[in-house]
Amino acid sequence: MKKRFFAALAALCMVVTAAGCGGNSAPANTTSGSGDAPAGDTSVSGKVVIYTSMYEDIIDDMEKTLEKQFPNLDVEFFQGGSGTIQSKIAAEMDSGKLGCDVLMVAEPSYSLELKDAGILHPYKFADADKLVFDYDKDGYWYPVRVCNMVLAYNPEKFSKEEVPTSFKDFAGNTAMKGYLSMSNPLTSGTAYSSVVGLYDKYGEEYFKSLNAQNVAIESGSVALTKLETGECKEIMVLEESVLKKRQEENSALEVIYPDDGSIPIPSTIMIVDEAHCANNNIAGAEAVEKFFLSPEGQKLIVNGWMYSVRSDVTEHPYDSVTLDELMKNTIPVDWEKCYKQRDEIRTMFQNNVTIPG
Repeated sequence: MKKRFFAALAALCMVVTAAGCGGNSAPANTTSGSGDAPAGDTSVSGKVVIYTSMYEDIIDDMEKTLEKQFPNLDVEFFQGGSGTIQSKIAAEMDSGKLGCDVLMVAEPSYSLELKDAGILHPYKFADADKLVFDYDKDGYWYPVRVCNMVLAYNPEKFSKEEVPTSFKDFAGNTAMKGYLSMSNPLTSGTAYSSVVGLYDKYGEEYFKSLNAQNVAIESGSVALTKLETGECKEIMVLEESVLKKRQEENSALEVIYPDDGSIPIPSTIMIVDEAHCANNNIAGAEAVEKFFLSPEGQKLIVNGWMYSVRSDVTEHPYDSVTLDELMKNTIPVDWEKCYKQRDEIRTMFQNNVTIPG
């Protein structure tokens, strides 16, 4: 199977950063179960294009597995941030045909929007009862991976007693002024989701406080570098980015699971309707979606430093807490509000927090 990877060329990009922690953990690589997709599925062929916001190197690993799983299927990825993907899809919708067959996006609100637009194909996943998070009961979208917004700091530069241990204090502790960073919710789906959760919990004043703190709005890679050098004392970040650095680079950066709750974000997978998809390959797209939702497919998610969405997958990301432990203290996000009030919430953020450029 010939497989190609396309990096996003558009100017917008989402950097989902993440924070790592010293939880009870081990790398996950042994997940299995009765729902595993069979190895070497030769029943599907042709081509399937996937638009996704996942990290490029995670996609590289997924490509290798998909090649073995579907030897007759040509799977291509287009990788970009939420802003990039949404802009690309908007332009393609104007032409009446999307360039993809499957979407794996950052958060559920965009799935609600695409369902309302009538461009999604319903697929009834047989193991939906094993999914821990909400899904579309008509089968238009399912959670496929869980990202988690947390705080992170560098214990080689500052002690844990010196930095806030809650999102509330992240915006309120004046000793942190000029030493904080977060991603841009105008281009990052996970950052936008977190803004909605924090807006519902703390109101508009929270973002005025963030601005008074001179919080930097910048890419996750920049924020992580500043955390390592000490230019930043603390950042609001996706857990997966720090876990990745801890495992691959032996980084000292640590996660703080906020006292007022982490913000788990179930990223979704969906299939484009045959009338709008790139390759008219619904069978191939359904097979790919089924695989990603299977225990074997979820191994790829967990090995990519994200949480599985299945109750029967017990592994969790390297050096993280378990999903059960994580879910004991969270800040909820109203996905309908994320969708219906997107422009209003983005305007609120822009009115209260200075964004460079």
